Amino acid sequence: MGNKLLLLLLLSLVHAYSGESTVRYLPGFQGPLPFELETGYIGVGEADEEQFFYYFIKSERNPKEDPLLIWLAGGPGCSSISGLVLENGPLAFSIESDSGNTPSLVSTTYSWTKVANIIYLDQPVGTGFSYSKNRLAKIQSDTRSAKRVHEFVRNWLAKHPEYFSNPFYVTGNSYSGKTVPAVVQEISIGNGLGCKPQINLQGYVLGNPVTEEDRDKNWRIPYAHGMGLISNEIYESLRRSCRENYVKVDPLNTECMNLLEEFDKCVNGLDMAYILGPQYKNPSNPYDTSPDGHRLTVQSFRWANEESVRRALHVEKGSIGEWSRCPRKMPYKSDINSSVPYHKNNSIQGFRSLIFSGDHDMIVPFFATQDWIRSLNYSIVDDWRPWMVHNQVAGYTRTYANKMTFATVKGGEHSIAHKQEEDSVMFKRWISGQPL
Repeated sequence: MGNKLLLLLLLSLVHAYSGESTVRYLPGFQGPLPFELETGYIGVGEADEEQFFYYFIKSERNPKEDPLLIWLAGGPGCSSISGLVLENGPLAFSIESDSGNTPSLVSTTYSWTKVANIIYLDQPVGTGFSYSKNRLAKIQSDTRSAKRVHEFVRNWLAKHPEYFSNPFYVTGNSYSGKTVPAVVQEISIGNGLGCKPQINLQGYVLGNPVTEEDRDKNWRIPYAHGMGLISNEIYESLRRSCRENYVKVDPLNTECMNLLEEFDKCVNGLDMAYILGPQYKNPSNPYDTSPDGHRLTVQSFRWANEESVRRALHVEKGSIGEWSRCPRKMPYKSDINSSVPYHKNNSIQGFRSLIFSGDHDMIVPFFATQDWIRSLNYSIVDDWRPWMVHNQVAGYTRTYANKMTFATVKGGEHSIAHKQEEDSVMFKRWISGQPL
């Protein structure tokens, strides 16, 4: 018996040293999890001073062969729990979770983990449960994040060699439109330099991606006109007086400034992330722009700050204070002005890409996304057409010669929350190489 106990102790020490733990039960979820969840930390940077926390969910179909994805949330600095529980993961908070008890979790139907292994990563440091051993942590930035995520992926694969051969994709949404293309480029360069382990990089997926912020914002007015949010007269006057530049306006151009005020009056009552929804203003978190978004943020805040949840997830005790889904005080430098050059480089390398937009998102209008895709100057191989789910139009799509597919999601918002079935069908078709 003594030898058996010693063996179990040694195995537990090896498991703890590896920095990963299998999670079979979660507070708020009834019974064992119906999927395989692993959580842990991977050290990056000098002396592994930055500890990146991740949730890894094995594919429910064939984890040995299905693609391996890393999911980066937006923000910058939003926890990957946004994807895991609020968007394309296998869990969701129950609507009945608003009492004082632990928020209830339920299984979802349309998780991308039905056909793919996904690493949901809290990055950069200061995001979610990721922390730095050095309390004087460096200021994070787009380019620094890209290098750190690249390092994370290689370190993670070194500890999970069974996934060396799986097709690998970098995925994310919103602000990760800046970092995902940069991560793809970093991995590609690393592979070319012979970095080990080699990563079987195949492409990337982006939803409603922030790409070039002034350009993204400049397309909000043409989008508002196209969606019937402003009149033809206001739009034509804006075009004329502002010379189609609505972001960096000469303050002496009073006519343009006055018209922009008229524009603001027309759209101020809208939820920018989902123009069909009512606006909800939370002064402490600008991401809570709708009642549903606020409710989900409150639920995730309550859940992730419970001690029982942190124990179940094997969060390092004392590593962080209060958890926040999208902390707004994290020092961060946006040093990628435009991710278009990264898209160009990734296209030259032949990587596949899926870029999709909810057509009711006004934060990053699909007009803006189409504009930068056109600027790549690739020929069209499958022209604009509807794509269908249950014999109904789910959106519109177009494919380019650089293996880039663009798609709109009809009725979709800035995240995946409203159209999970359509987003799931779109992803499954694309990842398997089928036309949408």
